[in-house]
Amino acid sequence: MKHASFHPPLVWLAATLLLAACGGTMPVQPLAAAAAAPAARLPFRGDRVAVTIYEFRSSVPEIGARGAADMFKTALAGQGRFALVERARLNEGVVREKQINAAGQSTGKSAQKPLRAAEYIFEASITELSAGDRQTQGGVNVGGLQLGGGSGSDALGIDVRIVDAASGEVRDAVAVRRPLKSSAAQVSGTATLVQTLRSMRGRETSPLVPDVSLQTSRKDSVDQALRGLINDAVAQLAARF
Repeated sequence: MKHASFHPPLVWLAATLLLAACGGTMPVQPLAAAAAAPAARLPFRGDRVAVTIYEFRSSVPEIGARGAADMFKTALAGQGRFALVERARLNEGVVREKQINAAGQSTGKSAQKPLRAAEYIFEASITELSAGDRQTQGGVNVGGLQLGGGSGSDALGIDVRIVDAASGEVRDAVAVRRPLKSSAAQVSGTATLVQTLRSMRGRETSPLVPDVSLQTSRKDSVDQALRGLINDAVAQLAARF
């Protein structure tokens, strides 16, 4: 009696295609990082605009406000549109240096120079880390070989208000959202597949056939996503001036 032919290469081709589909390369509609920036509503200035940050809040436990504030300051200083003036740690740096100069312990006249006024205050807050915005899972069993995988997408969000330092008026605000993608894949049941193939070819099965299983997963770094989110927010802020 002839047994139906079974081609292992076709099995592995199917496995490869399934893992590619379920392991994260499956097309996921990206979340819009932010809406297009509207026309500038604040007076355009040729020189850099003096801004400062007094407070950076985070309502997401996984993200510390202090580290996020440092990222925000670095992005503002490196953008080129803003002149960032220090306010949060004056006593630890600027005031101390002025005191040293006033006591005659350093050269120059920094003690007599007033601090540069901030024209605008940026109030930023990490307001969102939504899990499970999109989840996809799949699996297949071929002769006992089990293949499975999935992908998901979370979202991270930031809100920034632009406050006029002279009047206290909130002049504008930006809200930016950035996706966090993840994927996973698994393979198991290789021994069962071998036994199935041997049985189909009329050969004896063996309990000593080793079984191999593999699991792998990948997730976007929250820190990298946060830095990219802040850079997007700063680019939108710069577009307002």
